[in-house]
Amino acid sequence: MQTITMDRSAVMTRGVISLILGILILVWPGLTLGVFLFLFGVFAFVDGAFSIAHAIGRAQSGQSWALRFLAGLFGIFVGIAVFVWPGVTAVVLLYLIAAWALATGIVEIAMAVEFRRELTGEWLLAAAGIVSVLFGLLLFFNPAAGALALALLIGLYFVVIGVLLLILGFQLPTTTGAAQ
Repeated sequence: MQTITMDRSAVMTRGVISLILGILILVWPGLTLGVFLFLFGVFAFVDGAFSIAHAIGRAQSGQSWALRFLAGLFGIFVGIAVFVWPGVTAVVLLYLIAAWALATGIVEIAMAVEFRRELTGEWLLAAAGIVSVLFGLLLFFNPAAGALALALLIGLYFVVIGVLLLILGFQLPTTTGAAQ
């Protein structure tokens, strides 16, 4: 018998960071590419670190962990890539963000399916995953979008993800999860 765990504070921290980042982008859509790159790099890196920490916790309790770990590694890679190559073109950055959103969304959908019987509000995790996948696909298929429109779309994306994760966080128990 396994116990699933989903760290409420990690989910809510991701939600708050996403929400703040989204609001900042929506309030100042004319942010320079450098500032946006920095903010996105920090977010991807921190989100990756949280994902790896969550995966390690799951591995220690005998639960599936590989997808979350890989998504975390990818997030850290994307965050580092943004800092190592700050002169990356907008199109390359767009594809990095799109790939990151797709990977994150697929993992969130997989986790929602895995937790569907043990987690109240698993649909919120699935909804966050679907939004991430749709956002990633939109960026892949429309790389020529204007910088302002892209900034607004990215800001809206982070606000929606932040709200969904905060709602999920409030629905999670303050202690670790239900029996599987």
